[in-house]
Amino acid sequence: MDFKEIRELIRVFDKSELNKLKVKEGEFEISMQRGFETGITTVTTSAPMAQASQATAPALSAAPVANVSEAVSTTKSGDQILSPMVGTYYSSPSPESPSFVEVGATVKKGQTLCILEAMKIMNEVEAEFDCKIIEILVKDGSPVEYDMPIFVVEKL
Repeated sequence: MDFKEIRELIRVFDKSELNKLKVKEGEFEISMQRGFETGITTVTTSAPMAQASQATAPALSAAPVANVSEAVSTTKSGDQILSPMVGTYYSSPSPESPSFVEVGATVKKGQTLCILEAMKIMNEVEAEFDCKIIEILVKDGSPVEYDMPIFVVEKL
């Protein structure tokens, strides 16, 4: 894959609604992933040819890399509740309704924490144990990935 093809692939990915893309052509491999909160695109490549890696260097330096583990490491300590699926996070059943949970709220096992919309289906995420909400890591209407931390909690 040459530099123009890579640049075009990045342009098309940025305009699409895809969150991840991985392309492998022979020994050349490129994967792209949209950032979780910032909308930043991360591009990684693996190519045995020096020419291909040099060609991708400008594209890599053009966009900062969003790293989820760095964002999570700055949060308060506690257990995390992870997203069980890819979707859009909603804190309440409708825009005019109050949120299911707030920071500091005590939650019982089975209580609804949020809604994740996937393919126009609203999926309720329920607490798997009694806990206290320490921090909400996702903003309302934001996309979430599978296994992405969405709440920091303290088990009761």
